[in-house]
This record gives sequence, structure tokens and C-alpha cells, in this order.
Amino acid sequence: MLKFAIDLALRAGAVLRAGLTHERTVTSKGHADVVTDIDHASEALIIGAIGERFPDHAMLAEERGALVGHSEYQWLIDPLDGTLNYLHGNPIFCVSLALLRHGELHLGVIYDPCRDELFAAERGGGAHCNGRPLSVSRTELLARALVTTGFPYDRFSQPDNNLREHTHMLLKCQDIRRSGSVALDLCYIAAGRTDAHWELGLSPWDVAAGALLVREAGGTVTDWQDQPWRPAEARLVASNGSIHDEILRELGFVRQGL
Repeated sequence: MLKFAIDLALRAGAVLRAGLTHERTVTSKGHADVVTDIDHASEALIIGAIGERFPDHAMLAEERGALVGHSEYQWLIDPLDGTLNYLHGNPIFCVSLALLRHGELHLGVIYDPCRDELFAAERGGGAHCNGRPLSVSRTELLARALVTTGFPYDRFSQPDNNLREHTHMLLKCQDIRRSGSVALDLCYIAAGRTDAHWELGLSPWDVAAGALLVREAGGTVTDWQDQPWRPAEARLVASNGSIHDEILRELGFVRQGL
């Protein structure tokens, strides 16, 4: 199934890459939340291929929603993570596929078609990029860490929107980046390119594959309360492990108003 997921991510990535040169149809789901015809085309390809190969598997896709299955497997599908980047021609976006077995992360594949980087992980089998083993960074202090984050789509109306946390963390770490693709942010932790990521307001398809990549590369993934992270949890902290406690502590200070 990992080989199938890799091949499928590559095919969907080719759809995204080809769509960059065409005029796109855009529908707004909110001020900063949009969907394009390319999102739908990529998702249709993925759902069709899974349905043909594994007709009893359940699926949860960003645009189509839940599709019921009758086996222990469920696919979590983000056909285009980083849609706003894609719409503006900013080449930071990807396809993200995760497979759960009995509700537990089983495999994850993320493909960046602009850099031709294929990130893949299987539970207990390590994490790889284009076949090369991945390992998280060795950064031991938050003050020396390059950290990433993101903001929820409802930040304009919801006061719990990560702005306070961002301001606080900016003064605690070496620097913060925001790519607009949480799936790639997690890939970069697994690859040792960055040291940690925190975010809230997440959906299962956003981060499931990336969370497995971080774990299999030797990192740590929890919720904001240091409990084991599961795909239905909307708050995530992922790190190289060494600075995880520091991040949780600083986020806790913000929540307590300290």
C-alpha cells in the first residue's frame, strides 16, 4: 500500500504542476480559505484510484468529506495543501495522503511537485525523502531553534487565533517561519531543516501524514497538553524531541496569561 500511495501522490502532484500554467476557477470558503478546480481535480483522481484499488477502504477528504468503508483502513486526503500559495503562484504546496489502520497512523506520503521531493513513512519503517533516510535535528535549546507555525482560517473572528502565542514564541526562539503548508512544515522537521512546529485549528488531513513522518524520523508529536496526538486533535506540537518540553512550557505560559 505504501508503493500505491507513493505512485498516487506522484500522479496527483503532476495534476497540480500542470494546473499552474492554466487559468483556475476559484471558490471562496472564507476570507483566507479558498478552493480551486485543481483541488477538485487532484482529489477526484485520488478518490477514484483508492476506490478502484481498495473499494472497502473508508476515506476522509478535504473537499469531498467522509466516504464510508467497511474495513479497518481509512485514508486521509489533502489533494492540495497550500491552496492560497498555489493560487498566487507561490511554489510551496503539496499533496498529502495518510492511511489509518484501526484509527492509528499506518503510512504517510507527501509530495512536493515543485521541488520533486517525495516524503514517505510507514509505521515502524522510518521516514524517507526520495529514498534517503530522514532524521530530526539535534538542536537542544529553543533559543537556537528555527520554528514554524500557522494560523486558523477563522482568526478574523476567533480570539483564540495563535497571535498571542506567535508574539510570545518569536521572542523565545531563534526565528519563526510561516510557509502556508503545514504538511511541508512537518516534512521539514523530519528532514532536520527546522526544529519544531505548533498550530491550532487543524484538520486530520492537514497533518496526519506529516505527523507520522516526524515520529518515524525520531521526533515527538503531541497536543498542547503533552498528550499523545491523534488525527482528530486540532492542536499539535511537533518537534525534534529535545526542545519539546520548552515549547509546551512557553505555550502554557501564554494560556495562563503569564
